[in-house]
Amino acid sequence: MARTKQVRLSAEEAIAKDARYVIQTYGRQPVVLSRGKGALVWDVNGREYVDCVAGIAVNNLGHCHPKVVAAIQEQAARLMHTSNLYYTDIQPELAEKLAQITKMDRVFFANSGTESIEAALKLARKATGKKGFIAAEHCFHGRTMGALSITHKAKYREPFEPLVPGARFVPYGDADAIRRALDNDVAAVVLEPIQGEGGVRMPPDGYLEEVREACDRAGVLLIFDEVQTGMGRTGKWFAKEYSGVEPDIMCVAKGIAGGFPMGIMAAQEGVASAFRKGDHASTFGGNALGCAAALATIRAIEEENLLERSRVMGEYLKKELSIHCKQDFVDHVRGVGMMVGVQLNKDGNSLVDKAREKGVLINVASDTVIRLVPPFVITREQVDKAVGVISELTL
Repeated sequence: MARTKQVRLSAEEAIAKDARYVIQTYGRQPVVLSRGKGALVWDVNGREYVDCVAGIAVNNLGHCHPKVVAAIQEQAARLMHTSNLYYTDIQPELAEKLAQITKMDRVFFANSGTESIEAALKLARKATGKKGFIAAEHCFHGRTMGALSITHKAKYREPFEPLVPGARFVPYGDADAIRRALDNDVAAVVLEPIQGEGGVRMPPDGYLEEVREACDRAGVLLIFDEVQTGMGRTGKWFAKEYSGVEPDIMCVAKGIAGGFPMGIMAAQEGVASAFRKGDHASTFGGNALGCAAALATIRAIEEENLLERSRVMGEYLKKELSIHCKQDFVDHVRGVGMMVGVQLNKDGNSLVDKAREKGVLINVASDTVIRLVPPFVITREQVDKAVGVISELTL
């Protein structure tokens, strides 16, 4: 019996149905994507784009990496979900691998970065008996009530206040400000090793080391949010490796499962042991299908030397942008690995539409930074096209 080809919506139909049936919380680009391969995506009309957004730093291996696709297909035919009422043979295998690459002792499986942050906040309070948190200005940690409480930007926070109490914000990069903020009720300091949504903000030399020392002196936990910087995005497994600082708790998501929704909260043994049975849970966290995708993602990164590729291609991207982006509104280019920001001296949100019209998908973070987080498998020719388009953009 011949298979019937699935009929997809046209761009106009998809946008109209979205407007009618989907709660309108997203400012979407007027393009309907239908397939992807590597660093390229195509819309329903067949137009090709170089994807420098990668699902917001999720598709580290590119779209539809064959090893991840094969792993998902095989696992889907065996077992997709059981809940955590039961063991599976694949979840502990992934947990062991994640413990090895994170250099942490134990992991809790969630479904997103925000969920991993929520788990980290609960664990910090349980482990210390304290309630307060210190986070950095310009940070972003998620949109649920706990994660939002330690997210700095007022436009995200104010409509939903009162939030979970106890959070304070200090300037990013200022270790003295953290020292001054530490008191007897602070459970943890929460930092991104590189701020992502804040505009690819790099930590000053020695900053993370000083924060680690300050936390140790005060008996306060250090939580690293590696949701965006993890899984090779910066050219190492995790951005913490550039400083050599080990946190007590770390959160990972986005690129962990090749595009499949997954997050983890990892912790050192002395902290992790504070959680007892019933303290935290997730119905879908660590489901067999997600674990298969994550294992395949890690193996692909290792077997295809994609950490090195992230470093090499990231340096090439940064160099080419620095050479060719000479517009009067471009200040400088910064970043590490495949996490690059083009700092503008004025609002650059209109550039997103202009780049898309020329076949390149980009994103603007904090209004004045073109954030480029393409797949590690992007080719030099694709980088050259993206740089060429960006270098010709006007405001």
